[in-house]
Amino acid sequence: MKVINVILSGGVGSRLWPLSRRSKPKQYLPLFEGETLFQKTVLRNSGICNSVFVVGNRENYLLSRNDLINSEIENYTEIIEAYPRNTAAAIAFAAFAAEPEDILFVSPSDHLIGTGEKYEQSILRSISLAKEGFIVTFGLKPLKPETGFGYIEADGEDVRSFREKPNKETAESFLKAGNFYWNSGMFCFKSSVFLDELKELEPEVFFASKTAFEAMDNSFLDKELSMQIPSISVDYAVMEKTKKIKVVASEFSWSDMGSFESIYDYFKNQGHPIDSKGNMVIGTEIHTEFIGLKNTLLIQTPDAILVLKKDQAQDVKKVFERLEKEKPELI
Repeated sequence: MKVINVILSGGVGSRLWPLSRRSKPKQYLPLFEGETLFQKTVLRNSGICNSVFVVGNRENYLLSRNDLINSEIENYTEIIEAYPRNTAAAIAFAAFAAEPEDILFVSPSDHLIGTGEKYEQSILRSISLAKEGFIVTFGLKPLKPETGFGYIEADGEDVRSFREKPNKETAESFLKAGNFYWNSGMFCFKSSVFLDELKELEPEVFFASKTAFEAMDNSFLDKELSMQIPSISVDYAVMEKTKKIKVVASEFSWSDMGSFESIYDYFKNQGHPIDSKGNMVIGTEIHTEFIGLKNTLLIQTPDAILVLKKDQAQDVKKVFERLEKEKPELI
């Protein structure tokens, strides 16, 4: 039995445009003390896990390889998707590649997480529960009424319900209740337990993923077979339906780094300059003045400039989606 860190690296980071592009998504940007989020993920878990599986895609697998080399990780398994089919299939591919009793610790490649005793305790507890045959998710103690995350309602380690991204009022009620946690997108389970649950709960995903995996050629999945796989998240496919679910309530520091609001907060904590009104410039040394604006970001790259209010950071995804159609060369 091995403990395998399954790193999911297929995301494009559309809410961090123009820093994040299809050619270099956010997990490969060296913004974090000179390291990328992908590197930090690999190194954070290397002391706990025996092995690394990377599930990526044809557009970014070379970036993953480069980060693994820079992190001095030589032994790893690649699964290179031909076409993105969401997280249920991505995790299934890793489970098919593992031995039945292996423990899979699934972690996104684009989250910023603090290491230390609290982190290690949570991971070790999840591994212990996984050995008992449970499917484990991680709930993060919420720090504010965040509307951009899903929530887990818990009773100890038992999961009462999963909740979609709430409005502000609902999020505030979750905080007051005290037994709601941010859904971290991290999981832990035996590969055989996950596959058994997927087969029972979403057989079409299971069998189509199995067919594509068995036809894999030198780590590359076939596009035609991949297109037969229903695109569904692991939350919908398994986590919200399985009777074997447990949650490990965790207090380690965590951010999905999913928006410029997160980037702003991180850079501010690192001492990045802001003016007296809380305005921040990223990507240029050109002297910039903000008049009549507060808590605003200006982000510059060689071919694009983005100006946005910090509290409207989620709307960047809409810009990305529009540019996909109007100016694809910019994404």
